[in-house]
Amino acid sequence: MNVIINGIERNYTSQLTLEKLLVKLGHANNKVAVEVNEEIIPRSQLGNKLVVDGDKIEIIIAVGGG
Repeated sequence: MNVIINGIERNYTSQLTLEKLLVKLGHANNKVAVEVNEEIIPRSQLGNKLVVDGDKIEIIIAVGGG
């Protein structure tokens, strides 16, 4: 399955949820916002939403500071 994450094409051989994808990318413990095909996915749905071939995913990491 080919997906585009933050503008970079990636290939995964197994089916993933957005939650598992965040773990693979090292963002499991980060505060993030996730958008799939221009639709914001609520954090409560990340474990249920499957990544499918052709998805365009944007992951925005919250950064604190002033």
